[in-house]
Amino acid sequence: MTAPLTHLGDMPIEEFLRHYWQKKPLLIRNAFPGFESPISPDELAGLALEEEVESRIVLEKGATPWELRNGPFDEKTFETLPESHWTLLVQAADQYVPEVNQMLDAFRFIPNWRLDDIMISYAPDKGGVGPHFDYYDVFLLQGLGKRHWKIGQMCDNDSPRIEGTRLKILSEFHTTDEWVVEPGDMLYIPPGIAHWGNAQGDDCMTYSIGFRAPSHADIISEVGQEVALSIADDLRFSDPDLKLQNNPGEIGAEAISQVQKILQQHLTAENIAHWFGKFMTERKYLDHTDEEPMDIDADEWQSALADGELLWRHPSARLAFHSDAKGTLLFADGEAICCSRELAELVCKEVEISWRELKELVQDPQNRAAITQLVNQETLLVDE
Repeated sequence: MTAPLTHLGDMPIEEFLRHYWQKKPLLIRNAFPGFESPISPDELAGLALEEEVESRIVLEKGATPWELRNGPFDEKTFETLPESHWTLLVQAADQYVPEVNQMLDAFRFIPNWRLDDIMISYAPDKGGVGPHFDYYDVFLLQGLGKRHWKIGQMCDNDSPRIEGTRLKILSEFHTTDEWVVEPGDMLYIPPGIAHWGNAQGDDCMTYSIGFRAPSHADIISEVGQEVALSIADDLRFSDPDLKLQNNPGEIGAEAISQVQKILQQHLTAENIAHWFGKFMTERKYLDHTDEEPMDIDADEWQSALADGELLWRHPSARLAFHSDAKGTLLFADGEAICCSRELAELVCKEVEISWRELKELVQDPQNRAAITQLVNQETLLVDE
């Protein structure tokens, strides 16, 4: 397991969070000293051939300006690409390459539930995806070769875009800073800041560590649907103090106030926490298998651990927990599970768990049931 970063270059993490996180860009020279890419360009291209892997190719001078092609690709695709001005993007590479997955642990100074995945891009000379901005924070770690980055203006939905492409390429870019980065250098970009990176020479690979940032629209829509499932159908809008109106067509302030009270009644901190934990731990990419999983009972996994096997966190697993006066909920891959806070902390913190760490905790039947559920939904894997 990689330890979380304590510094970005010479800067303590607390200073970074106070002065840069979601505020302004930061270049960190030699953020990962001696960094060596855990995956080669050929291996990345190999991932893009796989059906279950989300991949894209962007050609600056394709059939349209900034042409977007979606994978999976075949070997012939790569043989016919031009010598420059294109980029291959492979999403969620951390779910397919264990060494890439371990890189996420370095960024756990940001809460687990905010971390998303690692996208890897490969580009020959002058390859890039054009001037753009993102709605989320991103760390851009240079893995191989060199990339020339330009930082631009703050953008929003009204920022002008180039027409005729499926990508959201900015038609205006006002450079405020620019750097050439090399392996181990890392750039932090807050949401909304325009940026534009182009490969400088061949074999340029960049690791993009992204973060989840649900839109306000998603939050309102999703929490409403979740909470509605638990509300009895006989709870209805009511107005026992109705007064005669001058015009029957008017919706009065009293009616609006009643609707507000209904929302406040159901959108409690407890209900929101229950929804938010499940929503933020849902897996974006699910495992595809034709095999029907076989349930494992508590005796089986306990016996395996007592014999020296370990519980491993699935590379795609997403975990978080929330405690209040009623107890602790562990959120795992979109499910809410009751358990002790001690167990929740252990499962969220450790990549591998031994019997020695669990033995005392699973004397509690609730904790034992929680581990059994985590094993059967393959959040935790039993392995030597």
